[in-house]
Amino acid sequence: MNINWNISQTDIEKVKNLISDNENAFLQSRRLRNVEKQNIVIDKDMVIKTMIMCLLTSQQRSGPNSTVGQFLRFDPFPITFEELTKTKNVEDFIKNTLKQSGLTRYVNRISSYFASNYMKIIDNNWTIISELEELKSSDSKIKERNIADNLANNFKGVGPKQARNFLQALGLTKYEIPIDSRITAWLNDFGFPVTLTSSPLGDKGYYHFVSDGIQELCEKAEIYPCLLDAVIFSSYDNNEWTEENTIF
Repeated sequence: MNINWNISQTDIEKVKNLISDNENAFLQSRRLRNVEKQNIVIDKDMVIKTMIMCLLTSQQRSGPNSTVGQFLRFDPFPITFEELTKTKNVEDFIKNTLKQSGLTRYVNRISSYFASNYMKIIDNNWTIISELEELKSSDSKIKERNIADNLANNFKGVGPKQARNFLQALGLTKYEIPIDSRITAWLNDFGFPVTLTSSPLGDKGYYHFVSDGIQELCEKAEIYPCLLDAVIFSSYDNNEWTEENTIF
């Protein structure tokens, strides 16, 4: 069975106007990275930092002025491949580093998940890097979705949303976006054909359904979903995001 998405000219104009009326620094940065693929770095330290970001932002506020946002902008970032190779207990190292930086929520769970995921990456000899590199020059919706689904299936604490957050933060995706309560609220206000809630988004099929609708709408409006996501995301933080205080 297939769904026929009925997208009107009014819908198209609303999306185009939303983008043109919100040409902020965060949107410009997203366009340079995810659409034009500028300044993309895929190495061990970036994979580690992005995994930490996904686990930290899964269930807590992560705006530019939050404790999480400030931690993720530390330069140099305190959790690196070199530091991890020197520690005897990865889980304790992550837990202590987060606590020393003022992060207290879910630190036991986050450090446990990270340690498990990190060991899986090590056991696979960092093949994740070559898999991610495939997306740098790709313009394939299918490849983006497949790699995102694989990340969600293979890593603890990384569901469909955070798998896409992982890829989008690295600048690797244009079509697959992290769908959260902000996106579903916007879609409901916009007039999505069914009322959406964020709780079922952990189900892959439901996630694909919502994502298909977003991609269809954006294709008709001739914009990439990652740009629509940037506008919606920044609007919920009162446009506090700037090029200078983006996480990556």
